[in-house]
Amino acid sequence: MGLLSNLMGNASEIDPVELEKDFAPILFENEEIEAAYKIFRDKWIFTGKRLIMQDIQGLTGKKVEYHSVPYKSVTQFSVETAGSFDSDSEIKIWISGQATPLKKELKKGIDVIGLQKKLSSYICR
Repeated sequence: MGLLSNLMGNASEIDPVELEKDFAPILFENEEIEAAYKIFRDKWIFTGKRLIMQDIQGLTGKKVEYHSVPYKSVTQFSVETAGSFDSDSEIKIWISGQATPLKKELKKGIDVIGLQKKLSSYICR
């Protein structure tokens, strides 16, 4: 079910400590990973200052795109919790200058309310 869930685009939470070494080259001084989610091969990384979206490209995965969004650029976001029949949650993040939001499904077990609280604390400072 894990592979199927990943293929469907659902995110799973990963330990930020596991990513420190891989993301050290792109993090600035004193920037720390506070939360991270994996969507198949891609990752969403939440630091204290920005959201970093890592997009692994190609068959070999050697080509990687990093999309960095400072929290000050986020104009709004929504979080949809799981229901009785739909066990997945969803997050949408609107960025200044873009008409459509970034959107990801979050699989069952992710603390979507905690994620919403964390995003709120970054954006509403």
